[in-house]
Amino acid sequence: MPPETRARTFPKVVIMRDTDSEQSSSDDEQEEEHILEQEEDEQVVSKVKDEEASTSTKRKNERVPITISLKKKCKVCKGTGHEAGFKGATYIDCPMKPCFLCKMPGHTTMSCPHKVATEHGVVPAHRKHSNSSLGYVFERQLKSHIPAVSSILLYLTLIKPEFVIPDQVNCAVIRYHSRRVTCLEFHPTNNNILLSGDKKGQLGIWDFEKIHEKTVYENIHGCILNNMKFNPANDGTVYGASSDGTVSCTDLETGISLSLMNLNPDGWQGPTTWKMLYGMDINTERGVALIADNFGYLHMVDMRSNQVIGEPILVHKKGSKVVGLHCNPLQPDLLMSCGNDHFARLWDMRQLKAGSSLCNLAHKRVVNSAYFSPQSGSKILTTCQDNRIRVWDSIFGNLDSPSREIVHSHDFNRHLTPFRAEWDPKDPSESLVVIGRYISENYNGAALHPVDFIDISTGQLLAEVMDPNITTISPVNKIHPRDDILATGSSRSIFIWRPKDHFETAEPMEENKIVICGGTPGKKQKSKFGESDDDSDNDKFTKKSKKAKSKKPYSKSASSSYKK
Repeated sequence: MPPETRARTFPKVVIMRDTDSEQSSSDDEQEEEHILEQEEDEQVVSKVKDEEASTSTKRKNERVPITISLKKKCKVCKGTGHEAGFKGATYIDCPMKPCFLCKMPGHTTMSCPHKVATEHGVVPAHRKHSNSSLGYVFERQLKSHIPAVSSILLYLTLIKPEFVIPDQVNCAVIRYHSRRVTCLEFHPTNNNILLSGDKKGQLGIWDFEKIHEKTVYENIHGCILNNMKFNPANDGTVYGASSDGTVSCTDLETGISLSLMNLNPDGWQGPTTWKMLYGMDINTERGVALIADNFGYLHMVDMRSNQVIGEPILVHKKGSKVVGLHCNPLQPDLLMSCGNDHFARLWDMRQLKAGSSLCNLAHKRVVNSAYFSPQSGSKILTTCQDNRIRVWDSIFGNLDSPSREIVHSHDFNRHLTPFRAEWDPKDPSESLVVIGRYISENYNGAALHPVDFIDISTGQLLAEVMDPNITTISPVNKIHPRDDILATGSSRSIFIWRPKDHFETAEPMEENKIVICGGTPGKKQKSKFGESDDDSDNDKFTKKSKKAKSKKPYSKSASSSYKK
């Protein structure tokens, strides 16, 4: 107990004696004992004070040396004596952990065999027939849509057409959104229109042929716009699923939005009850929009009446996010979902109820995306947080294990939109996919994060495209369904890539093919365009921001590396 407290506990008492009155001997004895006790307590208090005062003076006189530890501390295992993380463009592994790329012990990321050759260890698996319920229900239905589909796919597999890689930036809009880009979608009929959503819930419409014609609707959602799908009956409207728990139907011309569903009508009641919407797709035959939330449930909205259909159905582990939904392009009643419970699941929408999945594809970590192949619908492509891209060659075969596992660097999602491997919808062989890369590479002294084109039939890295001006990570990528165009969302900016042959045969590109929308004043610029991958909530979109000044004009020539 501090001395001040003890002093207040034993206050000093002064007793005044009255000389006119007489006291008994017993009263005098009691008074003397009381005075003696108080004097002893005061002596103890003064003694404690003197000891503490002497101790404090000794501490003042003695100079305690300040020791500073110069030992390196690892950010991964919190140990000392070593460091881990990026040093320039080189990633240094923690010696206490497995390889960051392939997750296997015994080597580092720089010496990982998968880093040198993406197809390392990838062996095409033979098709195994099985008498599964999935094959019995859907095999004849899928094949009836395209006659001789098996022979056609076999022919295209043996004689593949030449891949066309968009490897040069054609135009860009810098700092287009106020937060990082979360989703991209090309217009189904207008080849020049690209839609984009961001972390703040904004919806952007950009005509990348006219460059300066762009619109951003800011009042549709309150936070992250996770997914967008066009209305198949009206390409002038688009559906959006957001983390604010709402589904919107927006008219692209007027920006007027109609809320079709709101899972949080009472507002914020805490994180345990707040519902967010992630995966979304359209069932064209049923005219139904399918939306999945962060509690493992699937919701359905009738697009004709804009009304919610039935009760939500539990399709994944209760309490886990369902981040992806995809209907089979030839048989929309075959639905695939994926989520944070480490599974991708196949469903028959004609008998959709909890626990009735046709097949469960197990993964080691969170599954970011799961898609059917765009033309035949017979292949499955998944992207998992364990740095694996998994491929199933046929949904009619044995789905217990994937046909191939391709090691690729995409294990990172904090302050980033999750990486997703996307099909090239124009590729008849259904083997070309695109995905951004997390681990940077050293290109002429610059640490760049390329966008990878991979042949999933062999696991070979066909091309890694990059631009010296794009120093941020590009997790959102979308290939045009009709043209040889790639759209990339990198931080708050959007880039349009075309093949180099396009620039050689076409007219010379205009000098001003890049639009800079605005910046964040007072913040340290981490890249040439003043962008940062870490878009914290403190970033504010200001209309009165100063225009970014670049020392060099935007480089028209992008570099790309091809592996034979």
